[in-house]
Amino acid sequence: MSSPTIPEMFRLMPERYRPGLLSAPRTYYFSVGDHKYTVRLTTRECRVEAGNTVGAADVVLKTTPALFDKVVVQGKLPGPIDLARGAFKTNNPSQLQELKSLFDFTRPG
Repeated sequence: MSSPTIPEMFRLMPERYRPGLLSAPRTYYFSVGDHKYTVRLTTRECRVEAGNTVGAADVVLKTTPALFDKVVVQGKLPGPIDLARGAFKTNNPSQLQELKSLFDFTRPG
């Protein structure tokens, strides 16, 4: 079974969100290849918006579609070569790492 496309992953985020895990609202800005999304999380809901709608997000991730799938969906860390080549950039590695636990991408869509 192939992974969902980047737009499909973002479309699925609200229904895959696990409410109650965050203690305060958080915003993410994702630049994944040519795809740009803002994700707003509260303790109860996830809202996905096209483009950068927040200005300065709590967590920013700029990466390739393949690395986005590897890190966010599969929960694996980027390799040293990915970091050295600049294929994976974030302003907040610890909160980005929490992202995997906030969503359930293990079940089929």
